[in-house]
Amino acid sequence: MISEEEAREKILSAVSPLPATEVSLGDVLDRFAATELFAIIPLPPFDNSAMDGYAVVAKSAGKNARLKIVGEQPAGISKDLSLLEGEAVRIFTGAPMPIGGDAVVMQEETQREGDYVLIQAEKISVGDFVRKAGADLAIGQRISKRGDRLRSATLGLLASQGIKSVRVGARARVAIVTTGDELAAPGQQPQPGEIFDSNGLMLASLAAKTGVEVAMPRHCPDNFDTLCTTLRDAVHQDAVIISGGVSVGEHDLVREALREIGAKIDLWRVAVKPGKPFLLGKRDQCLIFGLPGNPVSAFVTFLVFVRPALLQMMGAIDLSLPRANARLTHEIAGDETRPHYFRGELADGAFTVIGRQESHAIFGLARANALLRVRPGARLSAGSEVEVLLID
Repeated sequence: MISEEEAREKILSAVSPLPATEVSLGDVLDRFAATELFAIIPLPPFDNSAMDGYAVVAKSAGKNARLKIVGEQPAGISKDLSLLEGEAVRIFTGAPMPIGGDAVVMQEETQREGDYVLIQAEKISVGDFVRKAGADLAIGQRISKRGDRLRSATLGLLASQGIKSVRVGARARVAIVTTGDELAAPGQQPQPGEIFDSNGLMLASLAAKTGVEVAMPRHCPDNFDTLCTTLRDAVHQDAVIISGGVSVGEHDLVREALREIGAKIDLWRVAVKPGKPFLLGKRDQCLIFGLPGNPVSAFVTFLVFVRPALLQMMGAIDLSLPRANARLTHEIAGDETRPHYFRGELADGAFTVIGRQESHAIFGLARANALLRVRPGARLSAGSEVEVLLID
């Protein structure tokens, strides 16, 4: 059995990033940039008005000044207007500034008098309500680093540059294999001693939330030949996530089946609670993760070990879960020998453990939104300041 830190290092060292691919901007949400991206157009691209009102020369637009209106510029194609002292141009939000104009007076601070406008603002200064070209983004300024997740706002920024496609890390394809004679599919009538398969859907949703494509969801009974056949099919994907069958019981067949299909097992059993019987293997370029069958153990080991590996495979640089500071609402005692991940709720800056903390107890997990890692042998008192991992 190895430490959590050793296991994470071993897992990530086994991950090779998938080849980058050029993808349409409309299809890259939450993908990871494969190159650095830089601005090629300043934002705003030209001086423009931040308000509906009148473009003026500031020094000739004091309070009660009466200015002649020499044109109108709506948002859209520039009319190439210009103005002099004592003149004004009717202008609208986003419209290009006329040549010579250096300020905008809001229409609420003016009064129209035929072909003239009376300025009622107390003071007009150069730059008032003018958006200067390049003030938000300059040419050559970096928009995104390699490995950054491309979020909605970033896509908007890239679109503002006229960019139609970008190079991103490929989306990993994974197989999810649940094992066990005791599992019945949702919708079936379970026989005495059977339970419904909850891990398959849970792991598929965790994988999808990570950004991968679940290309092969499969359940396999505790039959060695059937398991070998299933795993031979599964290893054609980029990764395989197996739930159950990795412990030491007589019906835990996964390790033997992996050896039978030519996979190499790189680690088995990690000093972490829940989730000790965790496995990492590889066949050719396919990574194989063996997760415990208990649902909480499967959930935690996916987040701690599998999620970072899948993210790195797809080109991400930041592999960690979001974190937040919190204070404990009650005392917590960790395991004596292993780091222990407690499931709980973070609300208003306070963290409270929810439900039973056994590895089978999924009700509390379903209500939790954060994990608290407690180091071996630690006892934390109520009111302690802690850092939690956000799972939603």
